[in-house]
Amino acid sequence: MSSKIQLYTLGTPNGMKVAIALEEMELEYDVHVIDIGKNDQFTPEFIAINPNSKIPAIVDPDGPDGKPLTVFESGAILLYLAEKTGKFLSHDLTLKWETIQWLFFQMAGVGPMFGQFGHFFKYAKEKCKDPYPVERYATEVKRLLGVLEKRLEGREYLIDDGYSIADMATMPWVYTLDKFYHGEEKLEVASFTKVVAWKARCLARPATARGMKVASII
Repeated sequence: MSSKIQLYTLGTPNGMKVAIALEEMELEYDVHVIDIGKNDQFTPEFIAINPNSKIPAIVDPDGPDGKPLTVFESGAILLYLAEKTGKFLSHDLTLKWETIQWLFFQMAGVGPMFGQFGHFFKYAKEKCKDPYPVERYATEVKRLLGVLEKRLEGREYLIDDGYSIADMATMPWVYTLDKFYHGEEKLEVASFTKVVAWKARCLARPATARGMKVASII
């Protein structure tokens, strides 16, 4: 078995998060592309890694006590890698829990709501003519962008002590609003000036930029 972390992924927002973390934390890894368009996620081999058939997932051959460990769910992977390396998750307990709060905000709110917007605005446009779902999710996405805008007042990143796994988790979803979904006009993304500037700061980080390109689908 390779001594490197094995990353099973595709260049979706959730996939980008973990690739960014691996690059930022300077961890060696091998990439296994799971093409969800070809239903690779439903193969017995991948289900053995993630029984929920979702990307990303990792296998760390050097897990706790030196034993291999499989981790799925992108938020859990980010927490695991941060704890493993001691990076991008503050050792100050107050800031640590602030980071975890904002990570969960992404997992429970930003990801699901942005994803539903993208589904109805772009991918199901010809299947669902009713405007209700697009309007419902556009309204919620703009509300969540407003929450981020408020949080970023006077801050370069989501947490006061700098770039963290909360930024790694959230930025790819903001990025995807225009790059994947082409919804920037509908959502008036440019009006959230602090969010736009924060996204640019994140993308200007060389390691983050590299992570965004891993198993890219655009």
